[in-house]
Amino acid sequence: MEEGVRFDVRNCSPLTLAFVGDGIFDLVIRTRVVVNGGNRSVNKLHRDKAAIVNAHAQAVMIHELMPFLTKEETAIYRRGRNAHPATTAKNQSIADYRAATGLEALCGYLYLSGQEDRLITLIEQGLDLAGRAGAESGPAGKTRRKKGADGRSDGKQG
Repeated sequence: MEEGVRFDVRNCSPLTLAFVGDGIFDLVIRTRVVVNGGNRSVNKLHRDKAAIVNAHAQAVMIHELMPFLTKEETAIYRRGRNAHPATTAKNQSIADYRAATGLEALCGYLYLSGQEDRLITLIEQGLDLAGRAGAESGPAGKTRRKKGADGRSDGKQG
C-alpha cells in the first residue's frame, strides 16, 4: 500500500476481506506447492493446489484451527462465514462455502493488518491439522470409497 495513506482494515466488509484473502490464500498455497514439490509439470502443481484451495478443504482446515484462534480472529472468521455472498460454489455445500469464506476473510484481515507471520503460521498449522484429521480422506478431503468384491467403487454390478 501507498505510504501515508490511512487504511483501517476494521472498516472493511467481510466479503472485501474474503476477496483479498482468497488471493492471499491461493498465493501461499501455490508457493508451498512449488517449494515442497519441486520443479514439476504445471498440471501436477495445479492438481496439488486445487486439492487444498477448495471450499471443503478450507472448511476442514478452519474447523481444526478454531481452538487456536484469538477472540478477534474468531470474530473476523464469523463475520466472513455469516456474510451473504451473491454467488455460491457449484460443487460444494453451502456450509463448506461459508466456512471457506470465513477463512478467506480471516486471511484477508491478517494480511491487510500487517500480520503476515500469523497468517503463514495459521495456514501451515491448518494444513497440518487438516492433514491429520483427513488421514482417511483422499484429495480435497473427500472420503475414499471402499471397493466391492468386483473391484468397483460405484456399487454397481458389472
